[in-house]
Amino acid sequence: MDRRQISSVAHTDHPIAAPLSDDSVRTLLDRALPSGGARLLDLGCGSGTWLMRAQAARPDLRGDGVDNDAEAIAAAGRAADEAGLGDRIAFHARDAAEFSSPHRYGLVLSIGATHAFGGLLPTLKAAGNHLAPGGSVLIGECFWEREPGRKTLDAGFAADDYADLATTVDRITADGWVPLYGHVSTPGEWDDYEWSWTGSLSRWALDHPEHPDHGQAFEAAAAHREAWLHGYRGTLGFVTLLLRRAPRP
Repeated sequence: MDRRQISSVAHTDHPIAAPLSDDSVRTLLDRALPSGGARLLDLGCGSGTWLMRAQAARPDLRGDGVDNDAEAIAAAGRAADEAGLGDRIAFHARDAAEFSSPHRYGLVLSIGATHAFGGLLPTLKAAGNHLAPGGSVLIGECFWEREPGRKTLDAGFAADDYADLATTVDRITADGWVPLYGHVSTPGEWDDYEWSWTGSLSRWALDHPEHPDHGQAFEAAAAHREAWLHGYRGTLGFVTLLLRRAPRP
């Protein structure tokens, strides 16, 4: 079972691959969605959940989702067809950093996918290249709620992976972006996400005792739970920001 398969199973009960509740997703989309039949682009869309929720709320919008996970893209396409949204969303199995389109987008999303671009600011640069005039970016990124201690670092992080929230926002504004709205994931959202992640994977292993990967699934769930509860819980934060470009002087 590779990392992609583990992630796919782990997100069964929490299809938004970030510590965000359904209410938070709804609020963020209400704030972010453009009007007038604009187009949306999700860079690193995974299973396409953000686009499908956006399209269900605003049928006049059209969307493109991009991810290098061909199986996730295929599943997203099937889900969109089953929901009657297949004529409004196109999914593309390719590297999000290399995606090109003849369209310009009123909203570009990239939630928890900055690793695909080499970091936060490179992700914003890539997103900006796809924006229509006056368009917005909805981006989700981790930050340090507090300085990471040894247990957090031992869980697989480096101190310079992220900055604190204020520094993160300062870097964004210094790069020419204006925050219009932000949501900091609550401890409850984090706990729900992590319990869902580890629980979905553990349930799959219990339900498939004859599968050759069931032992690996158990181990992955246990290792993740250990890293979370004994490592980064309360230290790693997540912020989702709605941004527009600052006017050029």
